[in-house]
Amino acid sequence: MARRVAGKRTLDLMEAIRTRIATRALAAGDRLPSVRSFAATMGVSPSTVVDAYDRLAAEGLIRAQRGSGFFVSGNALQPLRLSDSQSPCLRAVDPFWVSRQSLDSDEAVLKPGCGWLPADWMPNEALRRAMRALARGADETLAYYGSTRGSPALRRILLNRLAEEGMEAQPAQLILAGSGTQALDLVCRFVLRPGDTVLIDDPCYFNFRALLGAHQVKIMGVPYTPSGPDVQAFEALLNAERPRIYITNSALHNPTGATLSPQSAHRLLKLAVQHDLIIVEDDIFADFEPSPSTRLATLDGLDRVIRIGSFSKTLSASVRCGYVAARADWIEGLVDLQVATNFGGPSPVAAELIAHVLAGGGYRKHMDEVRQRLVRARREVAARLHGLGMEPWLMPRGGFNLWCRLPEGLDSTQIAQSAREQGIVLAPGNVFSVSHGAGSFFRFNVAHTLDPRIYRILADVMKDVSAKGASRALSTLPGPE
Repeated sequence: MARRVAGKRTLDLMEAIRTRIATRALAAGDRLPSVRSFAATMGVSPSTVVDAYDRLAAEGLIRAQRGSGFFVSGNALQPLRLSDSQSPCLRAVDPFWVSRQSLDSDEAVLKPGCGWLPADWMPNEALRRAMRALARGADETLAYYGSTRGSPALRRILLNRLAEEGMEAQPAQLILAGSGTQALDLVCRFVLRPGDTVLIDDPCYFNFRALLGAHQVKIMGVPYTPSGPDVQAFEALLNAERPRIYITNSALHNPTGATLSPQSAHRLLKLAVQHDLIIVEDDIFADFEPSPSTRLATLDGLDRVIRIGSFSKTLSASVRCGYVAARADWIEGLVDLQVATNFGGPSPVAAELIAHVLAGGGYRKHMDEVRQRLVRARREVAARLHGLGMEPWLMPRGGFNLWCRLPEGLDSTQIAQSAREQGIVLAPGNVFSVSHGAGSFFRFNVAHTLDPRIYRILADVMKDVSAKGASRALSTLPGPE
């Protein structure tokens, strides 16, 4: 009997699994998603998933274990790929999809799924004044490499800001980096080795997952609650997996908007000490808070908590500069890494521009105005989404993210794919979830979700996806005997 030819959907699924293995999202010995859950995620029938799994098993890439499912074979190692641009099916649910769509689309595309404020919300005039002042300054600033720790002026400002928070950090405990992402990358290079286990929130900022994939570590998700990570689940993972680090947002968590409670913070730090765990606290949304909330680094005193941050969300995503605050001996190691990977600190031009704006006195007024605009935008967007049957998981106390649940039976990945064809970039829930357990959620950037066209297109797309789902359900019903 001639062998049956695989259909396009089967081939798409096979390539999706190959890509997850190549990007280290699945490592040797890892269990593949169940047939039913993977079928729901990818919008195909269970029989298509079974066919794809059987074919990959025949290739030796995965193996079946009776009663337990399918697992990645020990000989499945391939050259590292972080993604596969030829697989749009996978692109819809991997951490790169939203980033690439948001960054590469032209200005005509609506971007409620992006992670930055509109250009006309930013302090552009203050930046222009800083540029003019810098142009009249020393030639060395325009011509030379940055020093290994970064601009002394900006570092002094950051140390003062940490002191206002109650953290008496010393100059030896602070280094500037090219961006917040580079700051995290430096920390990962310093702390992690391939095969280490890293804890992240589930859901979490999707680029944490993308970056960690490049470091070839095992990623484990901690369920997130309105008051922080689920502490019981956190402790269970510490006991079972012995992770090296935990990466989180304490204030205005991305994507949920939640804020860590003091009780959860103290329990997390106690467990970190017991299990020799390093915590990396990304504080990029701090200035969006109406009033300061609990910070792990402040409670810990920069002993085993590393603070990272930047001004990409509040000043400019074009003029980029991040920072790391940590123990002095760790900063020394990070300095060497920064020399090895960047030959010095961040651009002196970028660092001095930011320092000039922060020192000018207008930054606090700018952030006051932004916070007020975001209060109005959150209310308006939440009301409009309610009209479409979407509800916020919680109403954040600040920031620009709303983590919203879809009406029952709808999948955010399918809606995002269809909406992109209509000129809208959305952020579907599973790009934030290591467990792929957020398929009924979207993250909306309220500052980019004020255009009425978004809601008209969303309504049409949701109706269309719902109708197709009902049609598929009917097609699976048994026919007459």
